[in-house]
Amino acid sequence: MSYAEVNGQSLYFEESGTGEALVLLHGGLGSGDMFIPLLPSLADGRRVIVVDLQGHGRSPGTDRALRAELLADDVAALIKHLGLERADVLGYSLGAKVALRVAIQHPDAVRRLVLVSIPFRRDGWFPEVLAGMDQMSVEAAEMMKGSPPHAHYTEVAPRPEDWPVLVGKAAEAVKEGFDWREEVAALTMPVLLVYGDADSVRPSHITEFYALLGGGLKDAGWDNSHRPSSRLAILAGASHYDILTCPALPVTIVPFLAS
Repeated sequence: MSYAEVNGQSLYFEESGTGEALVLLHGGLGSGDMFIPLLPSLADGRRVIVVDLQGHGRSPGTDRALRAELLADDVAALIKHLGLERADVLGYSLGAKVALRVAIQHPDAVRRLVLVSIPFRRDGWFPEVLAGMDQMSVEAAEMMKGSPPHAHYTEVAPRPEDWPVLVGKAAEAVKEGFDWREEVAALTMPVLLVYGDADSVRPSHITEFYALLGGGLKDAGWDNSHRPSSRLAILAGASHYDILTCPALPVTIVPFLAS
């Protein structure tokens, strides 16, 4: 359990296991503790680094906005701080958005990339999801008191009274438009896209995402000579909200990282 001082931020991280490095990035209003159910599988033969992003979990907040581009620079700086030439990076929801930006902004730092439940363009979310994001505000912090995210934040945050600050910054962040199709198409490292079959991301957007990575464009061929290096997984019975507890998730991730 340690803190790294990077880019004017104090990032909390924990390490377990040995081997190829794997960085785990959590979802919004959460912390690295989201990955506790997955750690036994992911840390087998790997050095797993679980990060609390700026203002989340045990990492204190600052005046800086919660923009994915800035958080990605923090993660890349952490990889360098740990003396790693590169690492596999796995992110979920907000963490997947940040992981994607790490790969775009610092491609030499990423060996393999796993993105769980995130679009590459804001309108990839279902309309009702976007409507909920647009309605989110700092005032929601009071209504969310007593919820699981608030209870966890109160338990681990350096300043539990900063809960409204985190919610307010998160509300601003989810309203920002983005469209990273050109940057996605330029990625060269293998990417695994993972979604639930009842995800918050539209199926048509998922296939568009995969196509940008070279997937789903042609038959793989009997000898797999045309199979892309990237992969797409749709997990049965999973949604955006429970995909991290889906038994099929580690079974999907581990072979990709090992291949």
